[in-house]
Amino acid sequence: MATIKDVAKEAGVSISIVSKAFNNYVDVNERTRQRIFDIAKELNYTPNIVAKNLSSKKQMTIGLISSGVLNNNEKDNNAFDIFKGVYTAVSESQFELSIYLIDSLRQKQKSYAQYCRERNIGGAILQGIRIDDPYYKELIDTNIPCVVLDIMTETDNGLIGSVSINNAEASREIAEYLLERNHRDIVIMAGTRETYVNTERIKGVQDAFKANELELDDENVLYAQFSEQEAYVLAEKYLQTNQPTAFLCFSDLMAFGVMKAVKEAGLKVPEDISVTGFDDLMLSSFTQPQLTTIGQNFFEIGRLSAVLLQDLIENRLDEKHVYAKHQLMERESVKTRVKN
Repeated sequence: MATIKDVAKEAGVSISIVSKAFNNYVDVNERTRQRIFDIAKELNYTPNIVAKNLSSKKQMTIGLISSGVLNNNEKDNNAFDIFKGVYTAVSESQFELSIYLIDSLRQKQKSYAQYCRERNIGGAILQGIRIDDPYYKELIDTNIPCVVLDIMTETDNGLIGSVSINNAEASREIAEYLLERNHRDIVIMAGTRETYVNTERIKGVQDAFKANELELDDENVLYAQFSEQEAYVLAEKYLQTNQPTAFLCFSDLMAFGVMKAVKEAGLKVPEDISVTGFDDLMLSSFTQPQLTTIGQNFFEIGRLSAVLLQDLIENRLDEKHVYAKHQLMERESVKTRVKN
């Protein structure tokens, strides 16, 4: 195992400079600090800031590591519901819970293993991780039990589990719901290409189209990054030259943006254009009209992830991949069209 002396030697600096870099002293310039961090990551060196705790035979802290949560829309309370579910399950066990907020940039500064070891984390739940994030790429070789949310990992590593709804099945259901109501000119308001859920939801829509002997045209798939504002801008531009019969949105937030654009174009939901969402946020039942969407129980997703992680830590594992239930919430934003 690498020591602080190894890092100092490789970086060409003194041990005290390495120590100062990790303790954020201002007299270490940023370039040197970053070089030290990079070398420490390569050597898999962890500062001994919790040596007393690490000396215990068993680490009893579960870490909920949430990425990008500070960038969430204020209308989106999904992360908080997940937190509550995790806390509820952990509070009923012998483990303690610590919550850490990070982003993709900070993942590049310190490896997943280092992050966990410095904080005495015996197992972690990773929420908001994208498939192009550094931490996701490190999971295959991790020796720290972890559960990732909304990503079904394909690895033989027995220390990794995952929890999500069946996103492909859910999006297939809501696409079929529109098709059964005679919608054929459907625009998909997709999220971010680099997310697992977006890929799975595209697959589900494609399956529904194929089952009805239809093709999903690339020009009818718009990528709005799961952003309400971006969905509004894309829908506004699209409606200047086109009038589809329906927008199928991969999040409720994007559906809100689409509904605003439809209204400002002088059209009505669902009389002129139907709109569906995904998530069932609290506000979805208060929009005018109320939004038809896929319901996810984020509290239950959080609870299941904590239970699964405890099973991984204590080697009580029966199933590594857990699907939470979803539900099609039929409300008022979809109109059945007269079949031509």
